[in-house]
Amino acid sequence: MNTAISPMYRWNETNWRKLERSVFKLQKRIFQASNRGDVKLVRRLQKLLISSWTARLLAVRRVTQENQGRKTAGVDGIKSLTPKQRLILVNKIKLGTKAKPTRRVWIPKPGTREERPLGIPTMEDRALQALVKLVLEPEWEARFEPNSYGFRPGRSGHDAIGAIFNSIKSKSKFVLDADISKCFDRINHTKLLLKLNTFPTLRRQIRAWLKAGVMDGKKLFPTIEGTPQGGVLSPLLANIALHGLEELITGLAPKFDLKRSNGYQLPIRHKEKSISCIRYADDFVILHENLEVISMCKKAVEEWLHDLGLELKTSKTKIVHSLNALNDRSPGFNFLGFNIRQFPAGKYRSGKTTNGNLLGFSTIIRPSRASQKRHYRKLVDEINKRKGLSQSALIKALNPIIKGWCNYFSTVSSTKVFSKIYSLLFYKLLKWGIHRHRTKGRKWICHKYFRSINNANWVFASSQGNNILKLIQHNSVKIRRYVKVKGTSSPYDGNWVYWSTRMGNHPEVSNRVATLLKNQKGKCPHCNNYFKDGDLLEVDHIIPKSIGGKDKYDNWQLLHRHCHDIKTVHDGSSGTKSNCNSVEPKPPVKTESWFWQDDMLVMTF
Repeated sequence: MNTAISPMYRWNETNWRKLERSVFKLQKRIFQASNRGDVKLVRRLQKLLISSWTARLLAVRRVTQENQGRKTAGVDGIKSLTPKQRLILVNKIKLGTKAKPTRRVWIPKPGTREERPLGIPTMEDRALQALVKLVLEPEWEARFEPNSYGFRPGRSGHDAIGAIFNSIKSKSKFVLDADISKCFDRINHTKLLLKLNTFPTLRRQIRAWLKAGVMDGKKLFPTIEGTPQGGVLSPLLANIALHGLEELITGLAPKFDLKRSNGYQLPIRHKEKSISCIRYADDFVILHENLEVISMCKKAVEEWLHDLGLELKTSKTKIVHSLNALNDRSPGFNFLGFNIRQFPAGKYRSGKTTNGNLLGFSTIIRPSRASQKRHYRKLVDEINKRKGLSQSALIKALNPIIKGWCNYFSTVSSTKVFSKIYSLLFYKLLKWGIHRHRTKGRKWICHKYFRSINNANWVFASSQGNNILKLIQHNSVKIRRYVKVKGTSSPYDGNWVYWSTRMGNHPEVSNRVATLLKNQKGKCPHCNNYFKDGDLLEVDHIIPKSIGGKDKYDNWQLLHRHCHDIKTVHDGSSGTKSNCNSVEPKPPVKTESWFWQDDMLVMTF
């Protein structure tokens, strides 16, 4: 049967709910088998999943509809597909396909003048990589170490910061703050494939991607090492290559010279608990109270990385102390944009042990100075670009930047930092007004552009009819403590009560989205599936605003982006018609769950 033209397989009529559940059941079984160490069953289930029509459909949808870079072309120039072309692609992707070179794209590195090279695969290679990721990720999620947080479902940088806080909150420690030099570009292919240890067909396909080369302009360069940044599978491969770092550090514990007060050595289990290795992608920290232990770990890590073709970046790798200055280096360190430091009791209240005893110091985490400068510079650049535009246009440009930055740092002690940055921004906005009205005084400008709203003074706001558009004040964002993910928990373990609760308290989303997630218990009302890491969500009006719907919680819900796409074709509230060439989809069974919203939020759990 030709599934590409059969009516039951038309793109907009596909039962995505059924397909996602089917794939997730297999992924869950792979996770459980890998957790038990049943390699034969893992391979059998992986082959079953990678050959299934269901998984291929989901892989194609992920790269053509959901990924942020879905409209970036590879060397073949293809950057968007119609529903009919997507179905053709579903039939084409299979293991054993010859890999095409990636297209080199250079993007600036934040805070530096350097540029980061990206390798963009073709649409066909992206779809096949997404399929392979569906197969490999559950196996490795069961094997990854508990303190690995980068590019993993259900984990984020906030979990890494939470792990660091838990490690030093009761005791000051020495810290090896390390960074791997050009990690993605220098991973040894042979060592990576050996560590991957998968079945031959899949190993050959991954090797073909690694060796495909890269097109920079019209020149083809071979790739003898590294995995291209920009590929769907690259983050997972990098995590697999660096898997075992925490085990290496824990394995050194018997060699630690740690004694009790009576002169006897500590038990090995106590030595293992005394050391912490926390990794986010290619950035990691090692924490211990003994400087000799940290030096021993650094030497062992350098040897271990050398075997993978990697090395530590000297300029970014250093040993510091969380409380005291060390070798003319100030206390504390920066990690993922946060500054982690301990202060002696006096300036801040002393922390306490679980028994209520005073520690004599306090652990404070806040945005790093580099993060503050980058954020303020970005706001200033936006203001300078819009000197001739209206106040409303300026507010609409600044609000997403302020909101995103404040939400990211709203889990730590950022109150004073938020107030400081808004004070600087206030004077910049005042200068913006002076530039627009050079003949007016400051009092007139303040009266025109600033007002009091809800007991908040000096709010930068403008009127739009009956509505008031106001600039978000940094110091109005509430601080919400973040709860770190439990141990080795994974979305593939099937514990949706836990994961639904976590999604309702995620710090990187607005209060509105968090409330809706909690009310919906982590489910999409349209397809009745749980939201998963990497899903793109949209806030939706149950009753469209075009027919009188109100902006309130009773009229809001969260939907998958692809659920919205189907609904829009049926509802027509967007004012446009479907761009697909297929037959008009059937009306939904529960029409109250299919509604459109004008504002969209994209988020990673």
